[in-house]
Amino acid sequence: MKISEKLKIILKILGYSQEKLAHTIWVSFPTINSWINEKSIPHKKTAKKIDELYLELTGQNIIPDSEIKSKKKLIIQKSKINALDFILSRKDIYDQFLLSLTYNTNNIEWSTLTENETALILFQNKTIKNKTLIEQLEAKNHQSALIFLFNYLKKNENNPINEELVLKLHSILMNWILENAWIYRNHSVRILWTNIITANFLKIPILIKELFIEFYKNNDDIIKKSTVFHSNFEKIHPFSDWNWRIWRLLMNAILLKNSIFPALIKQEKKHIYYKVLSHAQEKKDFSLLENFICDSIFDSFELIKI
Repeated sequence: MKISEKLKIILKILGYSQEKLAHTIWVSFPTINSWINEKSIPHKKTAKKIDELYLELTGQNIIPDSEIKSKKKLIIQKSKINALDFILSRKDIYDQFLLSLTYNTNNIEWSTLTENETALILFQNKTIKNKTLIEQLEAKNHQSALIFLFNYLKKNENNPINEELVLKLHSILMNWILENAWIYRNHSVRILWTNIITANFLKIPILIKELFIEFYKNNDDIIKKSTVFHSNFEKIHPFSDWNWRIWRLLMNAILLKNSIFPALIKQEKKHIYYKVLSHAQEKKDFSLLENFICDSIFDSFELIKI
């Protein structure tokens, strides 16, 4: 397949303009327009990047086990510093994680707040004109949930990741937004962009308990465990709203509890995120999602330059 055809498919899947895609892969608009119109071709290094993005977005990418193991090994090496202690010891780092995790997780869910607007809301308690009250509450509530989570994990290293924590986090996230915060859904739901069938709402309490039992008896490494847990949690889809944000908080709770830095899932990668998660759920092949989570942890390292 020609590079021009791959670029057109990438644009369609991402819903990007040519200008935005050009910015994403660090080239100019005239350059990418020239590739799409077959007036020129990219250098080998850029062509490889385009190929990788195309394969990720279309679910065709194959990640060798050796590559994932290599990434995990490097993550463990870098995590010799206790991640939670390091974050809490530096106010600048602490605030950066509050901002980056909040901005990205909410924008994955279609918030229109910019990162600068999110910072004004979080740290200066500003109200942003022409932005909805719900969006601004989402930002403050997510900040509150993160602060609670950091303190919960720091207070006692034996504090569990369990159903009670799930319900508590949901109640914080939905404060002043949803009346039935922390209550499991009592109706059927469908995840629009997948063929995944979510759990019967009558079975949710039992399935959540079974999910945690399986999590704690599973002997896989912690990144693999968190990946499988993520996939299964989303299939249950226990709440009427905010399931995705709950999972990302839980994932980072699992990582931090094991001295690993949070996975920073960037909003510009949300289409890849959706694709690899759907692949894991439909095929029961977790390699692409596991690789994506590893890359998201590396994005945290990049955030703090370690």
